Amino acid sequence: MKKKLLLLATGGTIASLQGDMGLAPSMEPDELLSFVDKIPPLYQLDSKLLMNIDSTNMQPESWIIIAEAIRDHYAQYDGFVITHGTDTMAYTSAALSYLLQKGSKPIVLTGSQVPMSFEPTDAKRNLQDAIRFACEEINGVFVVFDGRVIQGTRAVKVKTKSYDAFESINHPYIGYVDGTQVTYPFEKPINDNQPLVCDTSLCTNVLVVKIYPGFHPDILDYPLHHHYKGVIIESFGSGGIPILGRNLLPKIEKLLDAGIAVVITTQCLEEGEDLHLYEVGRKIVEKSIIHTRNMNTEAIVAKLMWVLGKTHQPAEVKKMMETPIAYDRAER
Repeated sequence: MKKKLLLLATGGTIASLQGDMGLAPSMEPDELLSFVDKIPPLYQLDSKLLMNIDSTNMQPESWIIIAEAIRDHYAQYDGFVITHGTDTMAYTSAALSYLLQKGSKPIVLTGSQVPMSFEPTDAKRNLQDAIRFACEEINGVFVVFDGRVIQGTRAVKVKTKSYDAFESINHPYIGYVDGTQVTYPFEKPINDNQPLVCDTSLCTNVLVVKIYPGFHPDILDYPLHHHYKGVIIESFGSGGIPILGRNLLPKIEKLLDAGIAVVITTQCLEEGEDLHLYEVGRKIVEKSIIHTRNMNTEAIVAKLMWVLGKTHQPAEVKKMMETPIAYDRAER
C-alpha cells in the first residue's frame, strides 16, 4: 500500500544557497524535492515549511513547533520526514523522542553537509534515504544520515565536513538504507502501535558546565538558583569530580541544598559514566546526584528540560531522569 508522508522543512545546510554573507537557508521544501528521484509506487509526499533557519538558531521553542506540527497531522499521514541543519540535529532528535512518545509511525530527521543545490552533495541521498525509511512499519524518532539509521536519542554529530557526520553512540545502528532497500543488522524493532502521546511542556533553565584542569569551584557560587533549575556537569572519564585543590564537592552540595537538579556525565563519547568505580566518583554518589550511565549530552539536555517541565521535586526529577525512554540509556 502506498504510504502517505509529510515533509516538514526547517532550513539548515540542505536548504541553503550562497549569499553575500555566506550560506543561508533559502530553499522551499518543493525545491528540495525537485532534486530527489521519486519512487512513485512507495509513497505520496506532501510538504510544509515550518521555518527556514540555520540550525545554530534552533531553540527549544522550535522543538515544540515541530512536535505540534506532527501531532496536528499525525492522523493524516503514515510517516514524517524533517529536514534540519546538522549542527543541532542531535538535540532536536532527542527532544522529539521525549516530546512525542509511543505512537505507531516513523519520524525521521535528515540534513546534509553540502547544500542540495551544490554538486557533488550528500543532500540528495540523505533525503531519499529518509523518505524511504519513513515508509517502514516502525515507530519512533530516528536520524537517517549517510545510509545509516540512528535512534533519535543516540545520534551525535562527530564530524564538521565529512558525509559520515553522525554516529550512533553506545547503541547499535537501527538499520541501513541502500537505494530502495532497508536492512536491519538485528531483529527489526517491533511497532507497538500505540496512540501518540505529545507532551511539549519544557523548562529551559538548564546549564551545562564542562570541567577541566584548573576549573575554579567559585564559578558555581554564582546565584544559579535564581536562573537555573538543573545543572549538567561534564566531568572526566567515568565521571569523577575533583576533590583535591579545587574541590568541587562543597559547591555541588550547595546546588543540591538550593533544590537544583545536578546531573553528572562524562566528556567521553563512548561507554558512559560509572561513579562507583573510583574514589573521586564514589564521594559524590552519596549525594542526590542524577546518574546518566551511557547517555549523550544532547539527550541529557533535552530530557532534563522535558522532566523539569513536569516537576522540580528533586526525588521525582532523579527518578524520571534515570528511567530509560526511547532507548536513551542502558539500564545497567
